Amino acid sequence: MAERLSARQAIAALTGATPAGAPAAFTELELPAPKDTAAPDGPLGWPGYDESRARAARRTGEDESVVCGTARVGATEAVLISFEFGFLGGSLGERTGDRLEAAYTLARERRLPVVSLIATGGSRMQEGMRALLQLQRVARQSALTRAAGLPQIAVVRDPTTGGGWATLGAGADVVLALPGAQIGFAGSRVRPPDADPYAYTAEAQLTAGHIDAVVRPEALGHTVGHWLTLLTGGPGGGAVTAADPPAALGDAEPPATGWDAVSLARDPERPRAEAYLDAYFTSRAAVNGDRCGGVDPGTLCGFGVHDGRTVAYAAQCGTATLPAGYRTAARLIRLADRLGLPVLTLVDTPGAANDAEAERAGAGAAIADLFAAVTTARVPVTSLLIGEGGSGGALALAAPGNTWATPDSYFSVIAPEPATAILKRPPEEIRTTAAQLKLRPQDLLSLGVIRGIVPLARS
Repeated sequence: MAERLSARQAIAALTGATPAGAPAAFTELELPAPKDTAAPDGPLGWPGYDESRARAARRTGEDESVVCGTARVGATEAVLISFEFGFLGGSLGERTGDRLEAAYTLARERRLPVVSLIATGGSRMQEGMRALLQLQRVARQSALTRAAGLPQIAVVRDPTTGGGWATLGAGADVVLALPGAQIGFAGSRVRPPDADPYAYTAEAQLTAGHIDAVVRPEALGHTVGHWLTLLTGGPGGGAVTAADPPAALGDAEPPATGWDAVSLARDPERPRAEAYLDAYFTSRAAVNGDRCGGVDPGTLCGFGVHDGRTVAYAAQCGTATLPAGYRTAARLIRLADRLGLPVLTLVDTPGAANDAEAERAGAGAAIADLFAAVTTARVPVTSLLIGEGGSGGALALAAPGNTWATPDSYFSVIAPEPATAILKRPPEEIRTTAAQLKLRPQDLLSLGVIRGIVPLARS
C-alpha cells in the first residue's frame, strides 16, 4: 500500500514547506458560508451524519474533505486542490462542490493553472444524489478552465476511485501518480471478487496509458514545478510563432538515387528521434498513452524547452506506428493548441501498423483523428522528416506547408517493394521503381512537398 499523506502533507510535499499545520507558502482560499448549516444530518436526514462530520473534523483538523488555496510550485503560482482522505474517505459532498467551484473560479479570474492532489473514495453516500450531482458541477468547472486555456495537473494519491478519478483525475491534462496508489473507477469494496488487484494500481494505469508518470513523494515538487513551467511557457496572449526545424544530425549528403535515399533512411546507424530531441531541447517531459488503454513505445510525445520557450513534440521512432501512437500524438497536439504552444513533429515510420491487432484497435480512426488535429491546429506546426516517410502513416504527422527533410530521409506514396509487387514487376526492378517514385529529399523539394532540406548541424 502506498504512503497515505494528509491533505496538508501533500501540499507540503508539493511546495517544499513544513508539513506541520498550513504550509507557509500556501494561502488558503476564503470560502462562503455553507448553505446547509440548518439542515440536521444533511439533505437526506441521514442519522448520525452530523456527528460523523464532527468526528472527522476532530480527527483531521479539517472541516471538509478538501483544502483549496494558492501556492508557488517551483517558479509558478498555481491553485491547489488537496483532498483529505481522513475526512469521510475524501468523499465529495455539496460543501466539497462549493470549494471546488470556488477554486476553479479563482483560477480563471487570476489566470492560474490548477493542481489537484487527489485522494477520494468518490461521492458521499450520506448526501445521496445531491452528492453525486457534484460530479457534473466539477466537470463543468474543469471544462470552463480548459476552455480558458489554463493547464490542469492531477497528482493521484492513495486511493483515488469513483467520480474523483473520473473528473479531477482522468480529466486533467497531465496525470501523475504516487507509487502504489490505488486508482480506478471502482473502489476496492465494489470490484468483482475475481478482479486482478494489479489493474487498479498506479503502475498498471501507467502501462495502460491512463497516466503520464509515477512520481515519488520526494520528487513531487520538482516534477510538478517542471510541468507547470512547461505548460505555462506560451507567449501570454501574443502571437505564437512556429518552431524552427532542427538541424540534420549525422553527415549524410542528399542521395544520388531513389534507392540510395531508401538505404540511407533505413540505415540502423542513422540518428533517430531520441537524438534529435536531445539535441533540440534543453529539458523536456513526456506524456504517456492515448487514454484509451494503449501506449506506443515507438511514438514519443511531450513538451520541451527550446531557445527559452516551450515547444510540444510528437516524434516517430522509425517503427510502424500503432493506433495508440496516433491517438497520443493527437492528444498532445490538441493540448498544445489549447495552451497556445507551437508544435514540432518528427516523421519517421515505414508506415502505420497494419496487422489484425492494429485494425481491431482502430488504426483508420486513429490516423483520421491525427490528420484532423494537425490540419485544424490554430498554433503553428513544424515537421521534420528524419528517416522513412511511409505513405499516410507518415503524412498524418506532417504539417501542411511546413514540412522539412533531412538529407538521409525519403517520403513516398508507397515503399518501393510493395509498389513493385502491385505493378507486377520482378524484384530486380525495385531500384527502378524507387527512382520513378521521386522520393528523394531533392525530389520532394522540386515537387513542392517540402519547404526545404535542413542543413547539417554544426559540430
